Amino acid sequence: MYRSHNNGELNALHINKEVTLAGWVQKSRDKGFMIWVDLRDRYGITQLIFDEQRTDKAVFEKAKSLGREFVIQVKGTVIERESKNATMATGDVEILVTELNILNTALTPPFTIEDETDGGEDIRMKYRYLDIRRNPVKNSLLFRHKVAMEVRKYLSDLDFCEVETPYLIKSTPEGARDFVVPSRMNSGQFYALPQSPQTFKQLLMVGGMDKYFQIVKCFRDEDLRADRQPEFTQIDCEMAFVEQEDILNVFEGLTRHLLKELKGIEVDKFPRITYDYAMKTYGNDKPDIRFEMKFGELNSVAQHKDFGVFNSAELVVGIAAPNCASFTRKEIDALIDWVKRPQVGASGMVYVKCEEDGTFKSSVDKFYDQDDLKNWAKVTEAKAGDMIFVLSGSADKTRSQLSALRMELATRLGLRNPEVFAPLWVVDFPLLEWDEESGRYHAMHHPFTSPKPEDMKLIETEPGKVRANAYDMVLNGNEIGGGSIRIHDKDLQSRMFSLLGFSPEQAEDQFGFLMNAFQFGAPPHGGLAFGLDRLVAILGGQETIRDFIAFPKNNSGRDVMIDAPSAIDESQLKELYIKLDL
Repeated sequence: MYRSHNNGELNALHINKEVTLAGWVQKSRDKGFMIWVDLRDRYGITQLIFDEQRTDKAVFEKAKSLGREFVIQVKGTVIERESKNATMATGDVEILVTELNILNTALTPPFTIEDETDGGEDIRMKYRYLDIRRNPVKNSLLFRHKVAMEVRKYLSDLDFCEVETPYLIKSTPEGARDFVVPSRMNSGQFYALPQSPQTFKQLLMVGGMDKYFQIVKCFRDEDLRADRQPEFTQIDCEMAFVEQEDILNVFEGLTRHLLKELKGIEVDKFPRITYDYAMKTYGNDKPDIRFEMKFGELNSVAQHKDFGVFNSAELVVGIAAPNCASFTRKEIDALIDWVKRPQVGASGMVYVKCEEDGTFKSSVDKFYDQDDLKNWAKVTEAKAGDMIFVLSGSADKTRSQLSALRMELATRLGLRNPEVFAPLWVVDFPLLEWDEESGRYHAMHHPFTSPKPEDMKLIETEPGKVRANAYDMVLNGNEIGGGSIRIHDKDLQSRMFSLLGFSPEQAEDQFGFLMNAFQFGAPPHGGLAFGLDRLVAILGGQETIRDFIAFPKNNSGRDVMIDAPSAIDESQLKELYIKLDL
């Protein structure tokens, strides 16, 4: 037996007991006649004491050789600690060591194994197995486990069945780029790693499983942006004989359950807004509603004056930043420079200070009088002490720019409290979006999404106006889940493929198995998939997902710890009938 107790459980009730502990040396303090060692494992830290007067001489000398991160086992007696440490669970006691076994020595680690480490992200990624020993990472992984367990418990109690689906599947042209895997036994042919188990969960509904879920890896070979991984985890779910309301109720219930069990927070029924409302009011389809700053469209009160910039714009729109009328000119100029950055792309910005005395001071006072600016304040719901920021230009681009500014202001003003949770549903997305480059429609979600029943008549005449029977769950400005009611009718699915530019032959080649299954009695069905990595990070109060993934990849999609991806042996390529042309 390597240990009788872990390093986080001993207390005053164990005094005078003989114990065996094991773990890593956090640090050692040698005072000559006395040596203290902090012994760490996953559960906590226990202080060991080696006393020249009370410890065997050979054991005492061995203790002098201990270095950071040595793996050791000790036996000894629990005694009361003279200088107690109230910040440690074991701070009332220490172990008077009688026996010391060095199980493994260790090189000096490249960064300190402390909550606040001196290691940068690159070095910590390279030595991720050391980084996991640090409490922030360890606790994030434990928190992820708790979330996954609560998900499994909640869904299992509702008769959902966890079913595994394949990782080696067929490549499909819709969505992001697939990771492909060559098949040795089928020369010249390739599997693809799943971007999601979408078609398999629909087939499980055809198979009569009724309620399915799994916590599953998904893969997308796309250019990585900050905080996105090429492999990610979904809580994937599907239900048969349901309508949209059934699905929203079940998964709203799951999210409320997680907030209550993991954060102790009770949340009322989630608000629901349409996609169109979200875009017009917040400039994006995943709004953060922990704070206000709703968009106010100013065309009717700002155009037709002498200010040509606004008169020529498709959209003039503003937001009221709370309590910002005190901003200095330097602070305002910094914000103007911020929106002019290439990442945002605005050509400039107009501001209006709403003074405490009810007057207004604007960067365009030359063109607008006090009554005009009062109307701007009314439209943007600005109050005395607020500052109105206004952008103009083409509608979609300007909304996107103002959305970025809204989030930046919220960050600077401390309005994005990670311990406040503001979930909502966004519904009634467009079914299709037109792509100018390819000259055809693309599915806004995926090609299996059902149209809203009341819009079905528009499919033949005005497909761009058809709304999807789709929904996204948003939490604190992040899409954490999305899904739809699926098409379960073969003819409608064929029509959808046609709208998306598939020839009948292409549709049969790519999705014939699904179309065939629909001929054998497919029930009405729908589902939702949560992004587990993102959900866990938000519930954990963090912006980044990496600390909640055991072995993440960097922004280039590399695992710098194991040096992957890497070249493979020529003999392996030959077996796969692959010749590299670099």
